[in-house]
Order: sequence, then C-alpha cells, then structure tokens
Amino acid sequence: MTEHYICLETADYQLAAVLHQAPADTGVLLVVGGPQYRVGSHRQFVKVSRYLAAQGIPSLRLDTAGMGDSSGSKAEFYRQSDDIAVAINAFFRHCPQLKQVVLWGLCDAASAILIALNKPDPRICAVMLLNPWVRQSQSHAKTLLKHYYLKRLMQKDFWQKLFGGAVSPLRSLQEVLSTIKASNTANRHGNATSDVTEQNYIQHMHSGCQVSDASMMLITSGNDLTAKEFLTMCRQHQQWQSWLNTIQHQHIDAADHTFSRQVWRQQVEQLTLQLVLQHCSS
Repeated sequence: MTEHYICLETADYQLAAVLHQAPADTGVLLVVGGPQYRVGSHRQFVKVSRYLAAQGIPSLRLDTAGMGDSSGSKAEFYRQSDDIAVAINAFFRHCPQLKQVVLWGLCDAASAILIALNKPDPRICAVMLLNPWVRQSQSHAKTLLKHYYLKRLMQKDFWQKLFGGAVSPLRSLQEVLSTIKASNTANRHGNATSDVTEQNYIQHMHSGCQVSDASMMLITSGNDLTAKEFLTMCRQHQQWQSWLNTIQHQHIDAADHTFSRQVWRQQVEQLTLQLVLQHCSS
C-alpha cells in the first residue's frame, strides 16, 4: 500500500491531499466536508481509503480551501466546485492509468459534489453520497418538530426533569413555538441561478443530478437528523422523489451521522467498493 501527501496549486492557495496509489483504472476522490479532526469517527476517511487500496482501488483524500491542511480562506461547501475540479485533474496526473473517477462525500461534501456536477466532466462515472446536507431554517424546524420534540414528549426523563424543575416549561414552550414558526416560513430560494448561494444551493444540487450522466448511490443513516431532513425533502418534492426512485439507495437504520461504529463503517466500505467495481475495467 502506497500513500503520500501531495500539494495541489491554485492561483490563490494550496490544497492538501493524500494519495493512495493502487492499479485500478477507476479511482475514488473523497471530499472531506466540514471542519473536523482526523480522529474518532472522522478517521473513517483514512480507513475507507486504505480499505479501497487493499482492494486495488486508488483514492485521493482532499481538504478543500481553508480546511484541514489546505491554505486559503474557508469556502462555503456550495462554492467548492473549483477545488473538486482541481483535485480531479491532479488525481489523473498522479495516476496515469485512471480512466474514471467516483466522487465520495459525507454531509456537506455530498452536497458540494452534486453542485459540482453542474459542470459536466465525462471522467466522473459515479458519485457516492452519504447523508447529504440540505439544512435551511424551515426544513430543520420541520425535522425537529417531527423527530425531536414529539419524541421527547414520549420520554420518561423529560417529564421527570419537567416536574423536578430541571426544565423550564416557559422556555420549552417558546422553543417549540419558535420552531413551528420557522417550519411555516415559505421557501424563498426559487429557481437555480448561475450564482450559488445559501438560499438556492438545493436547486443547484438538483440541477447537478439532472445534467450528470454519473451513476449515483445514496447511503442514509436512521439515527441522524441530517439524513431525516434530506429524505423528508425528497418526500415533499416530486422532482427529488423521482430522482431518489432512480438511484441506488441504501439505508442503514441504526447508523449515526458519521457511521462511527465498525459494523457501519464496514458497510459503507463494502458499498463503496461495490459502486467502484461496477465501473472498473481492470
């Protein structure tokens, strides 16, 4: 197994990446999303890459601008398309046997990948999306109402804390009312435009799904509000539900957001390998 650090130069900053070399002609680009340490549950990226390398699959783990060991200012996830394109080019330079690449992302990195698909690249043969991030104030509020507040009312410790004075009834009521108000707020992000913003990035995610020929696999966790928000959005919007019906979808009911237990991580590793092997010719 060979892995080493590489530096990807752009006009304004340097991107850090770790290359895991292996002989297959289809590789995996892992886009690491969100600020985090490379220990604990987020050690997953290293373990997935090493698992793939052991199966003969090369991979590149990317820190986008301002993240991890990369320089520059942190870019919002919906503005990382250029970094992903730079990483794809570097991956093919360092692994000349490559013919195709699978893009792999968890949470906001999964969302960034779908947005990046708006600039079609024939080298991208597939994408692996884990618990994509679609949080906006109204969607998060609806998810909290359905999956948190209602669940809390059924829990014995909530009522013990309430009657024991550990929970303020007035404050709790204010939180619920505020959440209801947010959930009823109209969705104002409208149609996708050329400029991706916090208000319209979900439309760009969907348009990326539409314009790309890449095959897609979605993995969602049963014990995760981010996954619940994404699946709720799919149920509420016909265009997303239609997309969901056409892709490979694996739901790991007990898993948390980062698939932090070995059994869940191994399922992710095996599903990733399965997707890659669908496209490998060597």
